[in-house]
Amino acid sequence: MAAISGRRAFSALSFLSRRPLSQHLSPISSRANSMDVGETARDSFEFVKWNNGGGLFHKTALIDPSVFIEVGAIVHQEAIIGADARIGSGSIVGPFVTIGQSANIQYNTTLSNCSVGLSCVIQNGASIGQDGFGFFVDNEGNMMKKPQMFFVRIGDNVEIGANSCIDRGSWRDTVIGDYTKIDNLVQIGHNVVIGKCCMLCGQVGIAGSVTMGDYCTLGGRVAVKDHVTISSKVRLAANSCVTKDIQEPGDYGGFPAVPIHEWRRQSAIVRQLAKKKGSPVHKDIPAHRVFGEGSHHKGEM
Repeated sequence: MAAISGRRAFSALSFLSRRPLSQHLSPISSRANSMDVGETARDSFEFVKWNNGGGLFHKTALIDPSVFIEVGAIVHQEAIIGADARIGSGSIVGPFVTIGQSANIQYNTTLSNCSVGLSCVIQNGASIGQDGFGFFVDNEGNMMKKPQMFFVRIGDNVEIGANSCIDRGSWRDTVIGDYTKIDNLVQIGHNVVIGKCCMLCGQVGIAGSVTMGDYCTLGGRVAVKDHVTISSKVRLAANSCVTKDIQEPGDYGGFPAVPIHEWRRQSAIVRQLAKKKGSPVHKDIPAHRVFGEGSHHKGEM
């Protein structure tokens, strides 16, 4: 269930020995690459231009010659980027980040404290690896930040939609399993572990330390409470809220989420109660009793 580390993509780094890295640098970067090890600290943080696309990279980054880094993108120190990957304009690849072969990092994304597997797609504006939302009250009553020291591990063939956010872990890595697909505007909190082949629709929110199995589907705007465990092969209807563990595969819905047939029965009962005589939404009640005296509405809500 755990995502395969992006570094597996580099089991054979022989591509780096095919041609000297200096052949892919601009003249100024070639000179910078030949500087002595004993240079000043300032020189050690030098960024240089990548000829295949015109973006900037730190000279300590390990980048396959086939990688395309567009103008405006920046790759920081000791990042690793595999063959045929693409880094879009405005994107930031942070220090020590690993990106697998054929990954497509689109415009204005931010990657830090993470590894990205093979053939992943990370769409515009996504943010991965930032600190999670963790605080505590100290003895003096002040709100203090909890350390967020772990990472995000994204498996192979994962797709992450535009403006989605995945937080780094505080007590374990945040993990996204292979072939999982995440829609736009999804929030995944710190320490969350999601299995393989899951599907998360738009505006899903998953609080910290949730564990989710394989082949789960979450409809739009589903919310999941922190420290909840969800079994494999669970499907959640849109706008549902998971407040406790779901231990059996199946379809669920409602707030709190219950088995789908139970949720439908609850919904039917509510509709029946609303139709009883005396209810403000009963069709036989005059409009002025629903909307108040002087209303100009004709009964539509």
